[in-house]
Amino acid sequence: MLVQRVRVDPARDALSDVRITGDTVTEISRPGERLPSITGEDVVDGRGGVLLPGFVDGHVHMAQWALARRRFDVGAATGARHLVDLLVASGATGDVRAQGFRGALWADAPHKDLLESALPGVSVAVTSMDLHTVWLSPAMMSELGVDHPTGVFRDHEAIAMGSAIDARVGSDVLDGYICDGTVDLAARGVTEVLDFEFDDNITAWTRRFAAREPAVRVSASTWPTWLEQTLAAGHRTGDVAPDTGGGLRMGPLKIMADGSLNTRTACCHDAYPDSVDEEESHGLLLVDHEELVRLMTRAAAGHIASAVHAIGDRANTVVLDAFETVRDSAAAGLHPPVGGRVEHAQQVRPEDLDRFAELGVVASVQPQHAVTDRDVADTLWRGRRSRAYPYGSLHSHGARLQFGSDAPVSPPDPRSAIADAVFRTDDGRPSWTPAEAVPMDVALAAASGGRSGVSIGSPADLVVLAESPYVVSNADLRAVPVVLTVSGGRVTHRGH
Repeated sequence: MLVQRVRVDPARDALSDVRITGDTVTEISRPGERLPSITGEDVVDGRGGVLLPGFVDGHVHMAQWALARRRFDVGAATGARHLVDLLVASGATGDVRAQGFRGALWADAPHKDLLESALPGVSVAVTSMDLHTVWLSPAMMSELGVDHPTGVFRDHEAIAMGSAIDARVGSDVLDGYICDGTVDLAARGVTEVLDFEFDDNITAWTRRFAAREPAVRVSASTWPTWLEQTLAAGHRTGDVAPDTGGGLRMGPLKIMADGSLNTRTACCHDAYPDSVDEEESHGLLLVDHEELVRLMTRAAAGHIASAVHAIGDRANTVVLDAFETVRDSAAAGLHPPVGGRVEHAQQVRPEDLDRFAELGVVASVQPQHAVTDRDVADTLWRGRRSRAYPYGSLHSHGARLQFGSDAPVSPPDPRSAIADAVFRTDDGRPSWTPAEAVPMDVALAAASGGRSGVSIGSPADLVVLAESPYVVSNADLRAVPVVLTVSGGRVTHRGH
């Protein structure tokens, strides 16, 4: 493939041609010069755009995102009763699926009786924007064979309820939704995703690749539920799955250490303001140090890295302590060193910032969360010495940042993630905690799986943007057209 007329150096206007052989960049002309085309070669016009490493969404829930795209959006709800009013006004009947509420600052609380009163006998399931709360009507709970005093499930229970609801969609239908979604991802410049769906992901994605090649590469995580069978199958983090053309790799083990900010279950050193339940006043630690170490070392013994969800500052401390223990046991020869990741790292104490780099732990963060959660963070985490959404601090302390969306929590659009990391605002208000912004080059690398620039020998996972991210405004960056996306040497999107 020959990609003509692109700016390989965003700082220069002169255009180059780029040749791709297989899944590798093999030739780049000098700026202002052209490469001759080869007979039979696919020639693509880059239209003078800027060539960058392809975007990598380092944290998605593909099935939940694919389904959320087909659910009623209740993100505008200002309270539980208002949300129910929105459902009624929508005219929805039969099974009602809604998604997207943020209830942390609501004056009223969700309850199954609210749903039953407004929609008697209707099966209703409403999932919060952060996926940590699932609110069910009595009819839906009856269909699922569960009971609950309020119908509001959180954290691990929410994951279980969400999984049970999603299972009602046939795998063939869901696989089609997901593969359709990958086409949309490619249109946003995404070439690869790390899927943290609560599922036996390597098996599910192997099935999808056999039916239809997705438009992105996929790394498939596993969870403790499927860890033993994953180990027994010999899957190792980074290994390519057979018969997928190199498009599917084994990912890490996902472990949940705490809850979320919006449910007040992110585990913190300091208590939440106006806490009613003393046992949960600091949030919830869903797994202790000993169990974390057991899971992580068990996975490491089979060459599987761990990716641990930690939002509150205490959860981050506990998880980093566990990574330190696992590092030391690897150094003692008890198991292979496999690295690891902290997912989210939304609140970190100053003394823990250095530990990410010291331990070789990736800070997998979602910049859109910083701007959408700013008001909740200012309310629930005010007056603390920990730093909230501390991307600038993590970078300055040597941590490797990787961006993701956590879709459907945030839209899977790396352009917005980059803008949020650099500008720290998305609504016209002044930058929120501007000291935690990162430079553009850092944001671009974090959105591209750590890659900076394109050169001969680079993987042919590429995106061409119509304009340079370095010169456009906050608003324009979010909408800069994607001219071309190439994943694994294959064109997956051509802009108009």
